[in-house]
Amino acid sequence: MAKASDVKNGNVLRFNGELVQVEEFLHRTPGNLRAFYQARMRNVKSGKLVEYRFRTDEEVDIARVETNDYQYLYDEGDSLVVMDNVTYDQHNVPKALFGPAVKFLKEGMNVIVAFESEEPIMGSIPGSAELEITYTEPAVKGDTSSGAMKNATVETGAEIRVPLFINIGDKVKVDTATGAYVERVKG
Repeated sequence: MAKASDVKNGNVLRFNGELVQVEEFLHRTPGNLRAFYQARMRNVKSGKLVEYRFRTDEEVDIARVETNDYQYLYDEGDSLVVMDNVTYDQHNVPKALFGPAVKFLKEGMNVIVAFESEEPIMGSIPGSAELEITYTEPAVKGDTSSGAMKNATVETGAEIRVPLFINIGDKVKVDTATGAYVERVKG
């Protein structure tokens, strides 16, 4: 067990039987009262925000979380199979940990997965992905209104909006957090 004074932003704690990640941890000394730590934490599984005041000498349980880069191999139902780039061990990670960005995940991409005692608790994919357009309507000559967008399907099966000049076979950069078109990739 560690003391509250050992906690830092980003730590994962076992708090009331749940895993929470510390987003903000501030030391407060109000007037002539006792000092305390004000913590804002997010539940790892549900995403709910928790606020709590720790006494300076209060004991907290800091979870041992190992975060590593893994290579995404393939989709298997409700989970993704990822491989450790160093030991070549394979792990099944629930798709839900990656959120809606999972639809832009391409085989061979690197992902970050956090494990707490052999159980995957968090996952994130890169902020952008370069994907090939597999289907889009052809542009009509003369239809060049500025900022006009059309629907397109990328190689992972996800639908995005792209400018009119994008054609089938073009590679585009997509923001994985929002699903927005960023730019056309040259070459």
